Amino acid sequence: MNALAEQQHSFMAALLDEERMLPADWSGRHAVGLAIYRNNYRTAIVEALRSTFERTQRLVGESAFRRAATHHVIVNPPSSWTLDMAGEGFDETCRQLFAEDPEVAEIAWLEWAMHRAFVARDAVPLSAQAFTGICASLVDTDWEDLRLAFVPGLTLAPVCHDLSRLWPSLNGADEEPTILSLETPHYALVWRQGERPVFVLKSDIEARMLAALESGATWGDACAILVGALGEDGAVVEAGQILGQWLSQGLICGID
Repeated sequence: MNALAEQQHSFMAALLDEERMLPADWSGRHAVGLAIYRNNYRTAIVEALRSTFERTQRLVGESAFRRAATHHVIVNPPSSWTLDMAGEGFDETCRQLFAEDPEVAEIAWLEWAMHRAFVARDAVPLSAQAFTGICASLVDTDWEDLRLAFVPGLTLAPVCHDLSRLWPSLNGADEEPTILSLETPHYALVWRQGERPVFVLKSDIEARMLAALESGATWGDACAILVGALGEDGAVVEAGQILGQWLSQGLICGID
């Protein structure tokens, strides 16, 4: 490592770690300057987090959010070249800091997932008509081996609260958050429709099917999950309804 690169490495390390020993040749003036620079650096990242996690801030309040954001910046300094990635892992930070209020981490996860879906690469979802045309010649064994490709940016996570009620209640600063626990396990599914990130809550069974298919499972494997939960007769009907819903929601963009 040449002298300049070594100086840059030492400076960045000191910027991220307040406890790190400063270079021996630095004076008090250098230390004060670094403290100012570190404060500006952290303030810029905290502001980036504020713009990404607006609803999370409304849920916990501005003061609590700033403390959480500052903690996140210190413990998880960003390694990406862009501020767009500063929120990576912020939901986990919220899970630790707001352990008594698990809805905070869920909203933070949802905001981050929608942020990532917004910048995901473009893909054209298959319409129900196009899907039917492609699959018109398939026999039963072909259906069992079928693999589905989903639109980029699609992601899901387990949730314990009704985010479909909580999300809109955080749209304005004057509204009271609607925090309701779900009676049964659900998953929040996030993807992008056109230019707009969207989400819905999915049942545990449907989410398990989606997760399996995204991991490379076949349609037959996914249907086996339904059979195990509903029996063969119920699974046949439910599989058709789920597939039709995925197509209408624009989740599927390819077939293998």
